[in-house]
Amino acid sequence: MSKSLHHRRFVLQSLAGSLALPGLSSLRAESVGGTLPVHASRGAGAGARRFVAVGNLLGFQQKQFFPETPGKAFEETTLLKPLTENRDQITVYRGLDHGLRGGHFAVHTFLSGVLHHESKQRPDGNVTIDQFIADEIGPQTRFPSLTVGSEGGIHGGCQLSWTKSGVRVPPITGPAELFEKLFVTESKERRTEMVKENSLQASILDSIVDEAGALSKRVNREDKAKLDEYFSSIRDVEKRLQSRRQWADQPKPEPPFEKPANRNTVEDLPLLYELIALALQTDSTRVATLEIGGSFLPQNLGIDKSYHSLSHHGNDDEAIANLITLETYQLEQFGKFLSRLATVEDGDQTLLDSTAVLFGSGMGNGNSHTNNDLPIVLAGGGYGRGEFKKVASDGLGKVPLCNLFVDIAQRMGVETESFGTSTGSFC
Repeated sequence: MSKSLHHRRFVLQSLAGSLALPGLSSLRAESVGGTLPVHASRGAGAGARRFVAVGNLLGFQQKQFFPETPGKAFEETTLLKPLTENRDQITVYRGLDHGLRGGHFAVHTFLSGVLHHESKQRPDGNVTIDQFIADEIGPQTRFPSLTVGSEGGIHGGCQLSWTKSGVRVPPITGPAELFEKLFVTESKERRTEMVKENSLQASILDSIVDEAGALSKRVNREDKAKLDEYFSSIRDVEKRLQSRRQWADQPKPEPPFEKPANRNTVEDLPLLYELIALALQTDSTRVATLEIGGSFLPQNLGIDKSYHSLSHHGNDDEAIANLITLETYQLEQFGKFLSRLATVEDGDQTLLDSTAVLFGSGMGNGNSHTNNDLPIVLAGGGYGRGEFKKVASDGLGKVPLCNLFVDIAQRMGVETESFGTSTGSFC
């Protein structure tokens, strides 16, 4: 391979789309590099910490969602009634948000606290809490994380999960695809091909790393920033490649039922939850997200209206009633998911005891397009206190939602004192 760096562009395909080095004006060169030690897999273990985040695009009706009475005596509001069976395993929060404005464009900050277009100068970009955790514990399982959602919607598809390099994590879009990912083992021939493909891509990465050291010493400050951003992308690919190589010749768990067909987001929601539960139970992953997006159609619940237009209800009683129907259904399926996790033994406890499950939205009030006072429920994983916690929503006592994310990360075993726009750990 030529040592010249002046007219080269390395492109890695099929791991995370393609990665092509940006133009570097100071050298007019195109190359890349970067190394990252990959954690050795510690294998499955009963009681291992797990994390699931569920979000929707349009929020929930605040008057029907939030209780009035703090503590364990909180009222079961219309939208919290579906969680009655798991009341002792949930904590409801009010007053948490990211202090942002932007309406639909700020919904994608739900798990990061950072707007995408404002993330360039941040060391961790707009990484979301699921990917932040997966970066540390992901190599312990076949799938570092699972991102589930639809590519339909008012903001151009599922945008719940983002990497440190500012790349949106594309979702698994239906139960058929998720089932295949979890349970369909490739043929022996295909697995042999995959091993060869992984070796080839590893060789390309090694070549890039070998030549990158000299390059990084020859660029100016502006191009150094470009390289640093690109190195972050390469490290993401490197970790995914290492994980893929590790599991390439390992058979997947036996499927518990036949491959399902995709129908629609409303009807598929219970099955998506079931498959996520199975992914956790089989230790295929310990981190998962589910976004209920624009493909969640009211028509599939007998409501002949647009979900988005209903969210701008203008205090119309009929529109609000329809929204409560949609939102109640979402809470019902979430409640059934919690009950499902509570039935699975996980060592001396249940899978719900091992799994912190976050439920909410990056939209506080869909009618007014606000992103403050977000609806937040946190269940299981040590957060099951059966309480309603109301925190200061402004002023000196304001608590960012990212403070809660710091606590979640720490409980997952990630050594960190900050995340996103946090000011500390939630207490």
